[in-house]
Amino acid sequence: MAPRRLWLGRSGRADEEETLKRVLRMGAVSAALVAGLAILVPAGAAAPRPEAAAPQGKGLDFRSCNDPTYKALECAKLRVPLDYRRPAGKKITLAVSRVKASGTPAQRQGALLVNPGGPGGSGLTFAGFIADNLPPEIAASYDVIGFDPRGVGRSTPALSCLGPNYFKPPRADYVPADADEERAWIERASSYAKACAENHSAMLPHMTTVNAARDMDRIRAALGERKTNYFGYSYGTYLGAVYGELFPKRVRRLVLDSIVDPNDVWYQANINQNYAFEARIKDFFGWVAQHDDAYHLGTSAAQVEDTYYSMRDKLEAQPAGDKVGPSELDDTFLIGGYTDAAWPILADAFSAYQGSGQTNGLVEAYDSFGAIDEAGENGYANYVAVECRDAPWPRNWVRWHLDATRGHLQAPFLTWNNTWYNAPCAFWPVPGGKPTEITGSGLPPVLLLQATKDAATPYGGAQTMHRLLDSSRLVVEDGGGNHGISLAGNECVDGHLARYLRDGTLPADRLGPDATCEPLPAPTPQGAQRTAASLGSQQHLDLVKFLRRP
Repeated sequence: MAPRRLWLGRSGRADEEETLKRVLRMGAVSAALVAGLAILVPAGAAAPRPEAAAPQGKGLDFRSCNDPTYKALECAKLRVPLDYRRPAGKKITLAVSRVKASGTPAQRQGALLVNPGGPGGSGLTFAGFIADNLPPEIAASYDVIGFDPRGVGRSTPALSCLGPNYFKPPRADYVPADADEERAWIERASSYAKACAENHSAMLPHMTTVNAARDMDRIRAALGERKTNYFGYSYGTYLGAVYGELFPKRVRRLVLDSIVDPNDVWYQANINQNYAFEARIKDFFGWVAQHDDAYHLGTSAAQVEDTYYSMRDKLEAQPAGDKVGPSELDDTFLIGGYTDAAWPILADAFSAYQGSGQTNGLVEAYDSFGAIDEAGENGYANYVAVECRDAPWPRNWVRWHLDATRGHLQAPFLTWNNTWYNAPCAFWPVPGGKPTEITGSGLPPVLLLQATKDAATPYGGAQTMHRLLDSSRLVVEDGGGNHGISLAGNECVDGHLARYLRDGTLPADRLGPDATCEPLPAPTPQGAQRTAASLGSQQHLDLVKFLRRP
C-alpha cells in the first residue's frame, strides 16, 4: 500500500486550479497572523559580533545534583545577560553541571564543555553520560561540564508555550487529505507561535545560537579557564562552530560529531533531513526483510514498506491503545532513523501488531521513543524558539505547502511530520536573523566525526564544515547510518577521539575524509542489547536518547 495520497491536484486540472487558489488564501492568512504576532525587536539584535573577554566572575558554587544515575554529577547556577548588548541589564540563569576530572592536578587539561544538540536538548545529565563513557585516561584529564542552554530545563526562565497537552495523542494525521485538514494543522502551528509570544515576549528576541555561544563563554570565564575544550553532537556542532567563530582564541580543542551544515540553517536543513530519513527508513525496511523468518512482514524492502503504510492506515481508523495513531506511529519509528539499535524493538512491535493485532508493543515503543512530556515540550519550545530566530523562514504558506507536497512524493516518511514540527516558524513573532558565517579563522586543529548515511545531519553537512574549517580533520564511519558515532561502542572512532583529547593528535590530511572506520554491525532480531556482536548498540541507544529531536 502506498503512503497516504495528497490532496493537491489529484482530481484533475479544474480541481487543481481551485485548490491552488485555496492554498494562496492560506498564504494570505499566514501573513496576517505573522503581522498580528509581531514583537518589536531592536535593530541588529541578532547580529553576531565578537566581543571582549567575558568578565571573570566569582566562580561557580558546585554542589551535588543528587542524581540517582550519575552520582558524581555536581550542579551550579550562573547569571548571564538576557541581552548581550545590555550586559548590565536583565539577567537570566543557566543551570551548569560538572563531573570533576578523576586524575591528579598534573593530569588535568581543563574543562570540556559538552552539548547534546537539539536545539532544546538538556545538557545537565549529559555531562554524566559523557564522563562515564570517556576512556578512563581522558576522564582523568578533564572536568566535564554540562549545561542547560538558556530557556532549557533547569535554566530560568524555562520556556513552555502550550504544555504537553499540545502533543496529547492521538493527533490528526500529519499528512493532510484535503485543504481543511491542512488548514487545521496551520491553525495549530500558529496557535503555538501565538502562545510562545504571549508567554515569553521578553525572551524570544534573544533565543539565538549566538547568544547560547556567548553564554558558553560566560561559563568558561566563571570556571576560571583561559581557554575551553568543547565536544558537541548534532545541533551542538553548529553551536560549537559558532562559538569558535566568535571566540577562536579561547578554543583549545573542538570535537564536532554528526555535523549540521552551517550553510543550510534552518529551513533547507529540514528539507535535507526529509530525504535522508527516507533513505534510512528504507534501510530499516530492508533489514526487516532480511529477517523475515523472525518478523513475517515481507521478503523485500518494498513489501515491508507497503506493510508499514498498511499498518499506518489501520491505526488511523483505530489507534493502538487509543493512543498510537498514524502521527504517533511516525514519531515512534523516527528513532529508527537515528539509531539501528532501536530496529529490533520497532520490528517486534510492528510484527506483533501486524501478525495478531497486539498493540502493547506499539504503545510501549511510543511511550519510550515518541511521546512528549513536560520536559519534551520545553525542549520543543526551545527548538522552535532558536531555529525560528536564528535564520529567515518563509512567511507565506504557499512555499511550505509546495515544498511539502513535492517532498512527500519522494520522501513520505518524514516530510509532513517535519513540516508541522517546524511550522510555527511560519508565524513566529520575531523575525529570523542572519545566520553566522562560519570561516574557521584562527581556530586550532578541529576533529570532525560523521556517519556517511546519518539521517538527522546528512553527510553533506560534514563535508561543508570540513571545507570551511581549514584546520579540521574528518573521520567517517563509511556506510554507517547512526546519528552520533563516538562513545557508542565503535573502537576505531573512539580511538581517534581519545588521541585528540589526550594530546591533540589528528589523522593525516587527505583528500576527502581524512580517516575512515567501519560501522558497528547491524543488530540481530533477538534484540540489540542482548547480542555480543552488537555490544555497542545499547550504548548508542542511550546516547541517542540525548541527541534526538525534542
